[in-house]
Amino acid sequence: MVPRKDRLIEKAGVADSLGQAAASEEAWIDVIHKMDEVYADLVHHQLALETKNAELEEAHRFIRSVLTSMSDVLIVCDRNGRVEQVNTALLSLSGCDEAAVLNKTISELFTPASQQKIDVQLRDGGLQSVSDCEVALLSRDGQSLPLALNGSPHYDHNGRLRGVVLIGRPVGELRHAYDALHTAHHDLQQTQQQLVQSEKMASLGRLVAGVAHELNNPISFVFGNMHALKRYSDRMTRYLAAVESNEPAAVLAQLREELKIKRIINDMGSLIDGTLEGAERVSNIVQDLRRYSGAQQEPVSHFDVVALIETSVNWVLRAERSKVTVQYQMPEQLSFDSCKGHLQQILVNLIQNAIDVMEDQAERRLDIACNSDDALLYISVRDIGPGIAPSLLSKLFDPFFTTKQVGKGTGLGLSISYGLAQKIGGELQAQNHPDGGAMFTLRLPLIFPLNQESADA
Repeated sequence: MVPRKDRLIEKAGVADSLGQAAASEEAWIDVIHKMDEVYADLVHHQLALETKNAELEEAHRFIRSVLTSMSDVLIVCDRNGRVEQVNTALLSLSGCDEAAVLNKTISELFTPASQQKIDVQLRDGGLQSVSDCEVALLSRDGQSLPLALNGSPHYDHNGRLRGVVLIGRPVGELRHAYDALHTAHHDLQQTQQQLVQSEKMASLGRLVAGVAHELNNPISFVFGNMHALKRYSDRMTRYLAAVESNEPAAVLAQLREELKIKRIINDMGSLIDGTLEGAERVSNIVQDLRRYSGAQQEPVSHFDVVALIETSVNWVLRAERSKVTVQYQMPEQLSFDSCKGHLQQILVNLIQNAIDVMEDQAERRLDIACNSDDALLYISVRDIGPGIAPSLLSKLFDPFFTTKQVGKGTGLGLSISYGLAQKIGGELQAQNHPDGGAMFTLRLPLIFPLNQESADA
């Protein structure tokens, strides 16, 4: 039988062994948990790395597709001018393969004359931005291909200068684009001139009746005077024949009384002066018509702007069937230097437009004012029509804009007037008059711009 003391020692040893085993098991469990956490982190980081790698590959593919599709030449070089990367456009343009281009100095890709321009940008290892530097790229067969070169430095992630990126556009394309733009601009100018001329002819067609009346008065006056001069000529011829025949004085005196030679002598001067005045009036009207309808350049001339306004009003009103009252606020005479034909076309368009807006009114009245200060000439044309809707004020001078019914207006009259006003150095504005109706005001400098000695029609 084991002593009691020994049995107690044996039980204590077993308990110690069980405690150590339990502690060891807990330690292993902790290690396993840590390993699981580390593995989970590794898996997470692996997934994140794969995602980033996929995004990076997608970015590389996108960049490569962009570089491949670029029509402009791309050259990337280091700070020593050594080529690091090029795109397909450069290889296609030069006819070289990529291996033959990489690691060359950038100046080797260009002609000797262009190398100096390139070297200036790379001098002493420093790089500068390049702006529209025209150089010539060398092709594999020795031809030179002009490029417009632009570029800028590029830096690494630490902000240190790494090299330069250059973009070159073939100058041929730029010249082609410029030529196309120039052609389009020329065509636009031609079209604009044709529109101006068409509007002139349309206005002139509306004015035919008034112009015909303006011509009829002096022509009728000349015609009547010439008939009188012809009768006087027959009498004078008869009397001079009697004088040459040495008729007696009594017979000549009776003949003078019969033929009214004294009256002929008194009337002859006024008849000739009147005929000349009528002929000059016809000549002036014809010149005004030629100046108004002509498509050639018009020189600056000196004229009476008040007389020009009255002539323009008469031309328009003569073609109107119903009465239009005109109230003038103008001096008797006001000399002015400008392009007379252009100014007359502006006036005719404004007057015709003012009359048209009052077409359906029982009373039609125009208020025309002309005055000047130390710097500007002011001409205003006001109607008593319905006025201009505020929403339309900003559109009045737009080409082809019109409030008239289809077939009654081209929408070019005000637009052309606005452009002509600018051509002769002035400004045309529209507004509603406080007392009703619309008012157009033309402001012109009293001193014609020195840089505009003539204006295109």
